[in-house]
Amino acid sequence: MNTDYIEAYAAPTWQCVMVCWGTKYSTALINNLARSIANKTASQPRFILISDRERPDLADRIELVRFPEFWLQDKLKTSGCQAKLVMFEHGIVPTDLPAIYVDLDTIVLGDLSTGLDLMQSRQTVAILQSAIIPFGWIGRSLYRWTNRRRYARGNSSFVIYHPAECHFIAERFKALLEKHPRLEFRPMAADERFISWVAQEHMVRIPNSFAVKFPGEFMFYWGFWLYIKARLPWVKSRRKGLVAVTLNGLMIKPEKLLSLKEGDVIVDEKSRKLIWSEKTLGFMRSKIQAFYAGSL
Repeated sequence: MNTDYIEAYAAPTWQCVMVCWGTKYSTALINNLARSIANKTASQPRFILISDRERPDLADRIELVRFPEFWLQDKLKTSGCQAKLVMFEHGIVPTDLPAIYVDLDTIVLGDLSTGLDLMQSRQTVAILQSAIIPFGWIGRSLYRWTNRRRYARGNSSFVIYHPAECHFIAERFKALLEKHPRLEFRPMAADERFISWVAQEHMVRIPNSFAVKFPGEFMFYWGFWLYIKARLPWVKSRRKGLVAVTLNGLMIKPEKLLSLKEGDVIVDEKSRKLIWSEKTLGFMRSKIQAFYAGSL
């Protein structure tokens, strides 16, 4: 029996959603990311790219969906990235399957579809934790006790959700934008903050055993700690099991990463150090090099 044929034509059981506006990310990088996800997953997804423009060289496996004009307002495409909330808009992502949104500055190491196991129900919205207040009963309780002024917040480099259950996120944002056109209402300051606020009752944390933000995992203010951390047995074990790493906030172009030499040090805008060494990064250094070498 030709199992390759069956795999190629099997109906998808989940969706991988990507969002892109402007020219920061090349089509080659988007294709490379989709290929990496497809090569490592046990069940092939439907790929959806929400884009502000046509991309003639886009891989056949990726379906391009155009941005509605509402989400292309200049004020929604700044550092707050509120335009990413388009993933929850009616008619953009099909509602028949659960979805995993992934930022384009992501390196995939394993089966991304295993993240769907984090969904406790169809209403679940899972993202990375980014604040002290944890998702779960503590975050929900604080949200209720403070009349929604305090709540657990996350990072939206990955969003695991069911499109059929999350249209309310986009709808609520659009309604609030009419009242707060300058985005002065605090939860509207960024897409991830708004998701955390409006869907707090259904939020779940994506554990750092599944995915991490590169700056938080591999950068720190004190360089010596990076060497120590990389040698800790439980850290080494957890890193080996990582499914994905996002290079969010890392203001370094792929060409720069590929040109770094052993021991090179880069300091970001928060004074965190990146030491480009196998002693601090382990296998991640070669993974980054291999990924970007395939997309340039």
